[in-house]
Amino acid sequence: MLTIEEAYSFQNSTHQLNIVPKPSKVKKGEGGFVIDPEVKIQAGKNLENERNFLKEILTRSIDLDFSKGNRLIQLKISDRFDNDEAYHLQVSKDHIDIEASTNAGIFYGIQTLRQLLIQNNKEFSFPVVEIEDSPALGYRGMHLDVARHFFDVNEVKEYLDMLALHKINTFHWHLTEDQGWRIEIKKYPKLTEIGGFRNGTIVGRFPGSENDNEKYGGFYTQEEIREVIKYAEKRHITIIPEIEMPGHSSAAIAAYPYLSCFPEENTIVPEGRISESGKHLQESGNPKIVQESWGVFDDVFCAGKESTFTFLENVLDEVVTLFPSEYIHIGGDECPKANWERCPDCQKRITDLGLEDEHELQSYFIQRMEKYLNAKGKKIIGWDEILEGGLAPNATVMSWRGEEGGIEAAKQKHDVIMTPTGYFYLDYYQEIGLEGDPMAIGAYLPLSKVYSYNPKPEELSSEEAEYILGVQANVWTEYMQNFDKVQYMTLPRLAALAEVGWTRKKDRNWLDFVKRVQGLKYIYEAQDYNYAGRKNSEILIE
Repeated sequence: MLTIEEAYSFQNSTHQLNIVPKPSKVKKGEGGFVIDPEVKIQAGKNLENERNFLKEILTRSIDLDFSKGNRLIQLKISDRFDNDEAYHLQVSKDHIDIEASTNAGIFYGIQTLRQLLIQNNKEFSFPVVEIEDSPALGYRGMHLDVARHFFDVNEVKEYLDMLALHKINTFHWHLTEDQGWRIEIKKYPKLTEIGGFRNGTIVGRFPGSENDNEKYGGFYTQEEIREVIKYAEKRHITIIPEIEMPGHSSAAIAAYPYLSCFPEENTIVPEGRISESGKHLQESGNPKIVQESWGVFDDVFCAGKESTFTFLENVLDEVVTLFPSEYIHIGGDECPKANWERCPDCQKRITDLGLEDEHELQSYFIQRMEKYLNAKGKKIIGWDEILEGGLAPNATVMSWRGEEGGIEAAKQKHDVIMTPTGYFYLDYYQEIGLEGDPMAIGAYLPLSKVYSYNPKPEELSSEEAEYILGVQANVWTEYMQNFDKVQYMTLPRLAALAEVGWTRKKDRNWLDFVKRVQGLKYIYEAQDYNYAGRKNSEILIE
């Protein structure tokens, strides 16, 4: 691992401004602003959080107080910006000014300044430069699946720091799944007591060679959720929680079997890879267990019972109270219809409502939950399967099965977030053919392909393209058993996503990015982040 001093020497050795994502306008001057005991950080009203963040960044490598002196690093709010996340950064030999219309803009200016720090022997400085900058897209998201593998509060906070470094403004927190329920719901304590833990996990790639027979799990208390939200707010990151429905619901069903169409039927673990404890539970009259394998399963929330909707509404009541985000993600993906097709309650619902088929039943399910959340002042996001059977009136579509769902939704005048698997699924390999290469779910997604993405497909008119809110990359954790692996799969591809979301397409250039992204390596190492290529102390470029 490089020392912090070695890390920040890179800018000086290359004489290049290695800023990622690339700013809108950069004008480089001569000389630099030298950091000495006379440097003071001065912040305008209500900018204490941003001042403290800048001081924390600088004091990691520079043993100064930054509270007295007349050579100023000044943070100030101005009303001259049209974009809430825009900023102006001016570095001269005598002073540094970061100006924006919001605290978020100031924060992004600080993240840019952070990347400009130079060390020459024992002297630290910033190069003289003027930067005008603002993002191309308003939604720049990263996802983390904590249900298949669990990551504790400190790891989630570190993930948020990684996102903040790259000017990502949205964290999609995938909290529930077949393999685990991770959020405390006080009205339903069994969701975490039972649903928060599985009795074993398959070994190796699906369907696995065996079951490890080790109890695994964890969950976040509501107090911990609030702690993470507060931490994210200080980094100007909005957290969108995801509560999966109607599919991917085995953990909830294990806790409350009545939520299934067939409570008396055993949970099926593919290939018979069930744990000994799971088998014992089923033999003892507890047919439902938290799923121990990966995949898509037929046992989903019953759409025919009113008790299902009562349960979900009660859950969402607590979720809404916890999360200030205007959005709640309700999943909607990969919901098999086999159980609904043979369920008397679901079939009665179809008949009573005059629905055509089970796809329209899912549309009813999603629209009913949307109406409930809209009444509480929230909007829903769902995976692109929510288009099937008719799209909920105010829903935002997250297009993951390619771009088609997003294109269709935009043409229907619905907001869209683009997250196609072929560009933004970071559970795919980013390097291949290497000895000891960590296991991934499959496919190959190099840094260059992430960078190549065009967020606004050519099939859309300029008016339709306005419904594309932004982009997001997803981190599914079937084969990410620890946070070190999450970092490896995320970095440096997160940098490419960041530039796709922040920098206008006309200003993006792959060869230029390749030069600039190497500068991030030194911040990654100073922070002790694990990234692809670290074994060779070189960011992997493929």
